[in-house]
Amino acid sequence: MARERCNLDKDEAEILKPSSSSSPSASPPTPPSSSPLPPSLFLNPCEESTNPRLGTPDVETPVVASSSPKPEEEPKPPVRFSNRCSTCQKKVGLTGFRCRCGDLFCGRHRYTDTHDCSFDYKAFGREEIAKANPVVKAAKIIKI
Repeated sequence: MARERCNLDKDEAEILKPSSSSSPSASPPTPPSSSPLPPSLFLNPCEESTNPRLGTPDVETPVVASSSPKPEEEPKPPVRFSNRCSTCQKKVGLTGFRCRCGDLFCGRHRYTDTHDCSFDYKAFGREEIAKANPVVKAAKIIKI
């Protein structure tokens, strides 16, 4: 490690040589202040990271067990990309319309009233208005 530190100091000195030619008095204070800080910063995180690593394998074992049910849940809902209208099974290709209920429809069945959409647009609109316009209540004035 000592050799690496020496090599780093040499590299830093080589990097600072072009700037030292323009201003020799400003560059010498910079290398001593920059060289002690990086080794101390590098050593402390390494020492701290080794201690949590010792404790993490115990924690990782339960996480692995809990992560195994998640992959089982993912294959259950099959992702289906079809090019047909969900109502009339007509091929739509690139002209299909994806509804908020998640189905694909042709131009004739794209509207909610024609395909009996399960998405509640009224509740969605109410939520959006409530988010955009929060209720502001004024402080009550005490009458004398």
